[in-house]
Amino acid sequence: MSQHIHSLLCLGDSYTIGEGVALYESFPYQTMQLLRKAGVHVHAPEIVAKTGWTTFELAEYLIHHQLEEAYDVVSLLIGVNNQYRGLSIESFQEDAEFLLRKAIHLAGNLSHRVAVLSIPDWGVTPFAKDKDRDAIAQQIDAFNAVLQALCDKYKVTFLDNSTASRAASNDGSLLAEDGLHPAGKLYAQWAASFADWMQQQIHKH
Repeated sequence: MSQHIHSLLCLGDSYTIGEGVALYESFPYQTMQLLRKAGVHVHAPEIVAKTGWTTFELAEYLIHHQLEEAYDVVSLLIGVNNQYRGLSIESFQEDAEFLLRKAIHLAGNLSHRVAVLSIPDWGVTPFAKDKDRDAIAQQIDAFNAVLQALCDKYKVTFLDNSTASRAASNDGSLLAEDGLHPAGKLYAQWAASFADWMQQQIHKH
């Protein structure tokens, strides 16, 4: 009997791509490496993400492009560009609910096979030095509260990246050279949390 090789679909923006770091340092690829070290057979992650994408742009892509019928696990990390562009939290909620429903569908309608990763707080980075850091933090928290509520509604796991990302205010090694995006060291923390969660889910039916 052949061993099942698990599939992983990662939906998002620059944080999913791993902007500013090598591909193997991105959180999807570090997750894959951790799972393989743990003896889990997993394909290279399929990444549907683009730097600058808002929830609307990710939704538009998914509406107009055909993906595989189903994946073993799906992750969703989106929303920072909605906040950065000053888009309304109401439109974010509407788009995010569509995306979450789509993610569940792509996970074979198994909500426990979907994880939403929280939006990191870019307000702690050097990129935000001339901006209102407190306002950014409050807005990010509000957007994440929307995601948390949707996850509760659809029985989807919500993984907190924001706490780890805020440690970058005192630790520059957690940031890439652009002074905005995470370094591989921070993505490693996300990957450890995500891989641990994923191992638990793939044993459920």
